[in-house]
Amino acid sequence: MNIVEIFSSIQGEGMHQGKPCIFVRCAGCNLSCSWCDTGYARDPKNGEEMTVDSVYSRIQSERLRYVCITGGEPLLQIQEVLRLCQKLHSEGFFIEIETNGTIDFRPLLPYAAINMDMKCPSSGEEGSSNSELIPFLREKDTLTFVVRDEQDCIYADAILAEKKPACEVFFSLLEGSCGEEIARYICDHACGVRMQIQLHKQIGVR
Repeated sequence: MNIVEIFSSIQGEGMHQGKPCIFVRCAGCNLSCSWCDTGYARDPKNGEEMTVDSVYSRIQSERLRYVCITGGEPLLQIQEVLRLCQKLHSEGFFIEIETNGTIDFRPLLPYAAINMDMKCPSSGEEGSSNSELIPFLREKDTLTFVVRDEQDCIYADAILAEKKPACEVFFSLLEGSCGEEIARYICDHACGVRMQIQLHKQIGVR
């Protein structure tokens, strides 16, 4: 596996925000979001090649039971990620995968929860995430829209109206955006979503 870093911190977003977690950050991404806060992970050259077994050993050394596999885009290494998830799942770990929704995550569903980040217009990658994957998200999964303004909210709301996801949905407030505007939109349009501030940025983790 091509890994940028493995570390323990507090989960900053999604359904499990605030929980202590082991992060496995994979190198390489197939998108270039305008607001990306882990640009160093986009370049595969910034990673270190590790075997699945060595990644598993590092996770064991952290002594937590909640693992988030993130990136970059971890599903660019889907076969290795699948093997790691199978190994972790067999040992009773709770696993979450953060993905941009450009690669089919269904092979991982028996082993991990999915946090799919659906790209909005402000990302510069509008249309890159595959909305056809949304119906496969379950109650244990998460669908996240990182939103900057009303335009992003309108875009997300249209997708939600069409796909009607069964999972929890978050509007994650982009740093520097107008929280009052986003909150008002959610209230006025009864979107059925939860607004969330990116906690990891509040505690200095990128």
